Amino acid sequence: QVQLVESGGGLVQAGGSLRLSCAASGSIFSSAAMGWYRQAPGKQRELVATFTTGGSTNYADSVKGRFTISRDNAKNTVYLQMISLKPEDTAVYYCHAFLPLYGNMNYWGRGTQVTVSS
Repeated sequence: QVQLVESGGGLVQAGGSLRLSCAASGSIFSSAAMGWYRQAPGKQRELVATFTTGGSTNYADSVKGRFTISRDNAKNTVYLQMISLKPEDTAVYYCHAFLPLYGNMNYWGRGTQVTVSS
């Protein structure tokens, strides 16, 4: 069983910055493709940024140049640095883990709210 716990969300003005963290339990972190997704009210959950299974990164077009995903395998933690935030970035942000070596299992955190005021 994998547990993902997000933190770092909050209320910020447009143009501001936040850093989200996702701490993962278990010893599988180094083999997991980690990522961040978000869901705004009335919208479907969408990809924000992920590490692929090959270790490269993938970003939604809407966040390229503003968001950066990173990971610290020693701390079992993945981060999402967000700068130049816009009101349209307002959403619940979810941490995701994909485990191709463990039956392609998917795990989700409970989410952290990010609200960007104009």
